[in-house]
Amino acid sequence: MTIFQLRQQWLQGEMIKRGWSGFLVTHHVDIYYYCGSMQTGYLFIPAEGEALYLVRRSLIRAEEEASADVEALGSWKTLAERLRARCAAAADAPLWIATELDVLPVQLFGKLQAALPGAAWEDGSLLVREQRMIKSPDEVAAIREAARVVDAALEAVIPHIREGMAEFELMALIEHQLRLRGHQGLMRMRAYNSELITGMVATGAAAAVPTYFDGPAGGTGLHPSSPQSSGRALLVRGEPILVDIGCMVDGYLIDQTRTLVIGDLDPELQHAYDVAEQVLRATEAKLQPGMIAEHLYLLALDQVQEAGLSAHFMGYGADQVKFLGHGIGLEIDELPVLAKGFKYPLAPDMVIAIEPKFTFPGRGVVGVEDTYLITDSGWEKLTISREGLIRV
Repeated sequence: MTIFQLRQQWLQGEMIKRGWSGFLVTHHVDIYYYCGSMQTGYLFIPAEGEALYLVRRSLIRAEEEASADVEALGSWKTLAERLRARCAAAADAPLWIATELDVLPVQLFGKLQAALPGAAWEDGSLLVREQRMIKSPDEVAAIREAARVVDAALEAVIPHIREGMAEFELMALIEHQLRLRGHQGLMRMRAYNSELITGMVATGAAAAVPTYFDGPAGGTGLHPSSPQSSGRALLVRGEPILVDIGCMVDGYLIDQTRTLVIGDLDPELQHAYDVAEQVLRATEAKLQPGMIAEHLYLLALDQVQEAGLSAHFMGYGADQVKFLGHGIGLEIDELPVLAKGFKYPLAPDMVIAIEPKFTFPGRGVVGVEDTYLITDSGWEKLTISREGLIRV
């Protein structure tokens, strides 16, 4: 039995508890998670029995890859009949179907409702996201390899960093080295209208420019049509260079931040950087099964307040973000989130990125980020790049 079929079985057990007839998986990342293929179509997992992957294209690829029965999608007029045939319910019994309403477009949902008249719909998105919090050994292995690639790429680029280099030049060097080592070139996000390239590489005041992206550092980007990350600002001696980068290997992501500087930081920024490391160390000390995700964020807030840096923590002013870290896997913004209101207890095989950072408008952003695997007794750091402020 494949890992994909085991995931389907777990989901089926949860559906039986809830009285659902089946789960119609529409989001391409979730389709991959449950069947190992990402072709255009819909994966129907009945509460009992074999999953059915209805594919628009490429049917040939899906047949080669998927841990499910594969059929051509065909006419929407036959959808109700085909899905009901997979369900154990009586022919006249109502269908209770779950799907990922957090990402499903309203127009498509309307089309599904029309194709399945009389069906009752449930939002199963949280159930899927909670299942995906716990990583298998193969998932962890892919994330660990992505961390190795990020480290090797960063070390290959550091000797070439020079004063007067543009941000986008540095980003291009990093991306080139990442791709040479197997980075797939994507950084997937689940949140609506959220996009992410390989990461955020920005220097000085440009790094502190706010943007729509839900993070402590924005960056100007090259154009208002893509208003984040690297722009045309030049690297200047004494200014912090924030290198917040990721990498995807076999579909799985790593997230890592290092602060670099040509020469030395001024004392206030150096102090803020030191506090960021102290927050990370204090958070590590609490990383263990049973710790509530929210508590780690609240503890960090107390530590930052004591250091007198609350106004700069994770952004500035109205653009401060309200989290310390996030789950990571197939997407960059997975559960659990280390933020107020998230009551999830940490559990073995969760993978979490922790990123204390401080934003100083007009001056820059400093901080650090590492990714951790929660183990039975504590944690393992998956990111392996050298620690500390990197002087170049």
